[in-house]
Amino acid sequence: MKTIIEPFKIKMVEQLRFTTESERRELIRRAHYNPFLLHSDDVLIDFLTDSGTTAMSQKQWSRLMDGDEAYAGSRSYYAFEEVVHDLTGLKHIIPTHQGRAAEKILFSIVGGKGKVIPNNTHFDTTRANIEESGAEAVDLPTAIGVRPEVRADFKGNMDVERLEALIEKVGAQNIPLCMMTVTNNSGGGQPVSMQNIRETKKLLSRYGIPFFLDACRFAENAYFIKLHEPGYEHKTVGEIAREMFSYVDGATMSAKKDGLVNTGGFLAMNDDELARKARNVLIVTEGFTTYGGLARRDLEAIAQGLREVLNESYLAYRIRSVEYFGEKLVAAGVPILEPPGGHAIYLDARRFVPDIPPEQFPGQSIVVALYEHGGIRSCEIGSVMFGHKDANGKHVGPPMELVRMAIPRRVYTQSHIDYCIEAVIEVYEKRNELRGMRMTYEAPTLRHFTAHFESV
Repeated sequence: MKTIIEPFKIKMVEQLRFTTESERRELIRRAHYNPFLLHSDDVLIDFLTDSGTTAMSQKQWSRLMDGDEAYAGSRSYYAFEEVVHDLTGLKHIIPTHQGRAAEKILFSIVGGKGKVIPNNTHFDTTRANIEESGAEAVDLPTAIGVRPEVRADFKGNMDVERLEALIEKVGAQNIPLCMMTVTNNSGGGQPVSMQNIRETKKLLSRYGIPFFLDACRFAENAYFIKLHEPGYEHKTVGEIAREMFSYVDGATMSAKKDGLVNTGGFLAMNDDELARKARNVLIVTEGFTTYGGLARRDLEAIAQGLREVLNESYLAYRIRSVEYFGEKLVAAGVPILEPPGGHAIYLDARRFVPDIPPEQFPGQSIVVALYEHGGIRSCEIGSVMFGHKDANGKHVGPPMELVRMAIPRRVYTQSHIDYCIEAVIEVYEKRNELRGMRMTYEAPTLRHFTAHFESV
């Protein structure tokens, strides 16, 4: 069938508040031109993030009622542990309140000055937790992975040759682990192939370096493998996901993405000593080892969500809906990162507003325009999020200047997507009216969350 339909029925609705364009201009001004500082009631379509914004299923809500809120030894933990262990095959399953908590625990143990952590591309909180420990985060995308205009499969892959060169340069003893983000969020939500996972594992094994997945969107990555990698077309997404995890020594996960929940995550690994240290940190910072900062009912919801996310009818709808969004924009001439990824559309700000230089944050200009015009909240992933100044005070931008429109799971219907397509096209048609931005306030870490801007 050509028409995309949601593979679910709606039992509960949340009212949206419509505002006028003049109201939105004032609202974003009060928010210092930073969508993170807007009140959610003032947002019509919220594409800021797909993290924790999922609509949970009736079965997940029923599992909440069955939560065992015991402080220690909760049966809800053991239900959660069983599902995660079955999926990942990893020995030690440590719950956390979200993915960055798992990262904080992991890198507080293995990081430190002189250490180097490679990744296909670190996301913002991963990089921040690595750098806060004193270690260095190094991105190793492939050459094609940083070319938004090029259509290719598996643009999220790790550059294995560059990884080997890095190991030889800094020494394996200074690399406590290597991470791989699936799908590659900062790289445009692009998937990683199973071949690339295997090749990365083979190289790391030769040097004795542990291999960890940032598994936030593992199911979407597995579905892309099913669609595009020869030999996997007849395997289930569950089988593909389990093979992905079979090559790694550990994983971090924000279950707020492919766990289909509003909060929660985990840290998982095989190493007994690392797990012992991680549990000690967990108790100090998050909570006891069988709840990790979560209400136990949330563990029940995660367990159910990890089952539901492997449903191929859901994944087919999810991936096709994002693809449809991208197809309509490309047909209208709007420059996006191609092909569309699994969870978001990434506008290519460099081509969208070519006259705005990176130091004037072209992505932020587009973000503001989308909100003012259509009430759509999106997120800059470019010089605001990853840019910095060198020793001479010169702006250093990342390889790509992007605007991410991250689509919450099971929240918006296809008519919402059509509305957003129209709004983006209309902003693009008036792109010559957009002006650069300057930053008037920035925090020392993760500045994009709280930065203030004004128009140039």
